[in-house]
Amino acid sequence: MHTDAWTGSDPYAGGDLVTAAGTDHVRLVYEYLDTGDLDACASLLHEHVALDLPGAPAAHGRTAFLHAHRDHPGAPARHEIDHLVAHARNVVAAGRRLGTGTDATCVRFVDFFRIAEDGMVESCTRYYHAVP
Repeated sequence: MHTDAWTGSDPYAGGDLVTAAGTDHVRLVYEYLDTGDLDACASLLHEHVALDLPGAPAAHGRTAFLHAHRDHPGAPARHEIDHLVAHARNVVAAGRRLGTGTDATCVRFVDFFRIAEDGMVESCTRYYHAVP
């Protein structure tokens, strides 16, 4: 059983297997994006996945999702997830986007995922931390 580092509790208590599978898929999405394995990442996405990234037009579909992440300003980067909370086919991931290579910037973010009935990632909306 996974225990969330933030709350110390099971993030999908109650036996919701779809949410549990979706939570694993979310973790793998980050891993595959970071390693550049776009085919593996696409295999976790619902056919009609939607992605909303700040400052970019909404992306619809697997190919558009992958291109939007790849072409997002500041790419390439890797993700470090600090907190992951899941409930009722929703997964919230909070972490840091760390630039790689010559771009060593670190930006905190929160991603809100919706999981489809089949456990695939159905949508993602990202928010970045900004100084007021």
